Amino acid sequence: MAKTKTSFFCQNCGTQYAKWVGKCTACNEWNTIVEEVIQKEEKRSWKQTAPTKRVSKALKIHDIAINEEDRIDTKNNELNRVLGGGLVKGSMTLLGGEPGIGKSTLLLQVALSILKKVLYVSGEESQSQIKMRAERLTNKNSDCLILTETKTQHIFKTIEEVIPDVVVIDSIQTLHTDYIEASPGSISQIRETTAELIKFAKETSTPVVLIGHITKEGAIAGPKILEHMVDVVLQFEGDRNHTYRILRAQKNRFGSTAELGIYEMQSVGLREVENPSEILISEKDESLSGTAIAATLEGMRPLMIEVQALVSTAVYGTPQRSATGYNIKRLNMILAVLEKRAGFRLGAKDVFLNIAGGISVDDPAIDLAVVASILSSNEDDAIAQDTCFAAEVGLAGEIRPVNRIDQRILEAEKLGFSKIIVSKFNKIAKSNYKIKVILVSKIEEVYQQLF
Repeated sequence: MAKTKTSFFCQNCGTQYAKWVGKCTACNEWNTIVEEVIQKEEKRSWKQTAPTKRVSKALKIHDIAINEEDRIDTKNNELNRVLGGGLVKGSMTLLGGEPGIGKSTLLLQVALSILKKVLYVSGEESQSQIKMRAERLTNKNSDCLILTETKTQHIFKTIEEVIPDVVVIDSIQTLHTDYIEASPGSISQIRETTAELIKFAKETSTPVVLIGHITKEGAIAGPKILEHMVDVVLQFEGDRNHTYRILRAQKNRFGSTAELGIYEMQSVGLREVENPSEILISEKDESLSGTAIAATLEGMRPLMIEVQALVSTAVYGTPQRSATGYNIKRLNMILAVLEKRAGFRLGAKDVFLNIAGGISVDDPAIDLAVVASILSSNEDDAIAQDTCFAAEVGLAGEIRPVNRIDQRILEAEKLGFSKIIVSKFNKIAKSNYKIKVILVSKIEEVYQQLF
């Protein structure tokens, strides 16, 4: 046995120190250094007798053969879209999210629907608890094996016996290995157990999916190196008081990070939302002031979202500015443009902005819808429900063009809108749309069109 020793690790980036220091020199964070007891043995392979590997040799770039990644279909369209087409063999995927958001439900649902042998390893629930949850879910896969274990050596022994096609670990913070003498969830244990799982995934071409806990700031718990080690980092977000959940890729070595998956939490599991516009546009019996519909894009998927604004006289003298799901600095910029360039007196008024459906949007193409909703609330005059917007607003008050305008127009046309207001500087491929395309260049023109 190797000598037991104490070492110090940064909780943020995982850097090791011989003694305690106040500030990590690697990531410049204060008070993140913690002491851990570590003990290492020489045997580090996931398997007792690892096969002798051939030493790889350097190749010229034009001599390297490109192979199409072999993917496993998860039978879940939203997850496939975010992953870029399915689970790549030998890949390591990390799924993070708030407690109770539905991470375990999502992966158990996927494990029960994949037409492959899946080993679902849980360190948090008993087999009977998982069976009770599986009874509620609609999909049933007889090849899904449930193992409740936290020691990696026992997990790898089971893997050698059953030879699964996919391995799911719930969660990485509960695992521990004999090679490190530290408590489960500590920096060194998370790093070591993840390294063992990555070695197993790469050597056997078996995709491994990990569930990761998150901190109160929303970052995945453990060292930041964990996110660098894995191939895909997925974030499962949403409000537990609402039924809708959003799956985003924060990192993806095999696809785009701009894609979005939307689910609805039901008693029988997570339902895939094929048409997201159904949840992002609220149902109304009559036209209300302060709402405008924007045509936005998340990855390759066009979405119609509702922007809600409330403009009222500031009671306490200092006007408030509040935004939910939208950048507050961009809202302040748009209000300054309306004040300076278009002559609207909003400096003494409270302005509250909300993106309906609990979604956060970074697309600058919703700027014009934000302007329209603020002007509508200020005038207390409703915008026609069949009108939508897709344009960026510049500091000079000009309406700027946005990318992939044809996709936005087609989505608006498909959902039954009769008018879409876009920048006149956009190059529109065809003119025979069923929807009326209104071209504008300044905020004043938008105001005249609407009111």
